[in-house]
Amino acid sequence: MGQPVAVLEGPAGKLGIVRFEANRSFTGMGHERFSSADQAFGTKPAAVVASRLFATGQVAGVHVYGNIITVELAKGAGAQGLNEVVRDLYQYWKPGMEPPAFEDLVAPEEEAPSGAAASDGGPALSAAAQRVPAHLFERSAAARARLGA
Repeated sequence: MGQPVAVLEGPAGKLGIVRFEANRSFTGMGHERFSSADQAFGTKPAAVVASRLFATGQVAGVHVYGNIITVELAKGAGAQGLNEVVRDLYQYWKPGMEPPAFEDLVAPEEEAPSGAAASDGGPALSAAAQRVPAHLFERSAAARARLGA
């Protein structure tokens, strides 16, 4: 699940520097430079992609401008796998992952108050109606009484 980012990889004109061009903007119109993993913190897309690139251990510096990511490779490192880091930036669900059970995602239901009967003295309420606060039933009964008068 998620959206893979379309990425074109190419040389930046200097040895040890690789340029990635993506199909989406990471910074808008601003430049962002990261010279270490410590600088790449936060939830901004540029910081997230820089953090993930630094985590590979192949990167010495990252510059992001719009949809262009320029990566300075660490000494002796190659660019293998960096394309996938950028491409998978917005993929939060990958093949082979086990989805969580529904019960793990939903909070347990609260116990209904004992003796939950309709406010007009009718039959017991359904499970869904038992979760409705009693004052709302009272307001509804009062509104019906005013309508009937």
